[in-house]
Amino acid sequence: MQYALRPASGLAPKTIPLKRPILASLLAACLLLFPSPGSPQEQTDLSALIDGLQKKYSRMKGIAADFVQVYRGPDGRTRREGGRLILKRPGKARWDYSSPEKKLFVSDGKNIFFHVEGERHATRAPVRESVDPQIPFLFLLGRGNLRRDFSKIETVSSERPVSAGNVILRLFPRKAPDSFKQLLVEVSPSSFEVRRLVIFEQSGARIDFLLDNIRENFVAPDAQFSFTPPPGVSVVPAR
Repeated sequence: MQYALRPASGLAPKTIPLKRPILASLLAACLLLFPSPGSPQEQTDLSALIDGLQKKYSRMKGIAADFVQVYRGPDGRTRREGGRLILKRPGKARWDYSSPEKKLFVSDGKNIFFHVEGERHATRAPVRESVDPQIPFLFLLGRGNLRRDFSKIETVSSERPVSAGNVILRLFPRKAPDSFKQLLVEVSPSSFEVRRLVIFEQSGARIDFLLDNIRENFVAPDAQFSFTPPPGVSVVPAR
């Protein structure tokens, strides 16, 4: 069962080196919904889930959570990383990777900084030019709109949820870099809490983000989203 969305008049990731983090803003879907075949109950449930998800996160001031990030490349390579993330409205994000190596991805809302512990250079890029997969997460703070930014949203039965009873949605972005294909969102139908995001790239790569120990409306001080280079580290433009 799915909803097809009428084109409206009117950020997402490209393949990232394994050392580079992955967050991105959770894009979203279009204005008018036209249900394709499916029972009225299924259509109502999907519409209610979309509305509940949008309402919950558009009102949220901040989020903190533990995360596990799993990259599966088209060549079969797999890389598992983990750490702690903090998001704050408007557009601020901090990802502290603790395993297998320490690295930091931080956005002050205007620029994104990335640094791997022990390296002599950190990178900086304007948020508006970023293609980092971490950027879909900014939807969780109300920057995205599901009924505007995605051309189609449908439920997925072929993917097993991490937690029993959760629902998985597949979303097709209306505007995104060529490398970004689609997004899966695993959500609790009772609390509308997002527990997993999966990004599919045109290259065939898949990136899973699993969230745990979530603290809703956690408001971190702005100092958490500023980047001060460690001694001996210079900041260079991202390529």
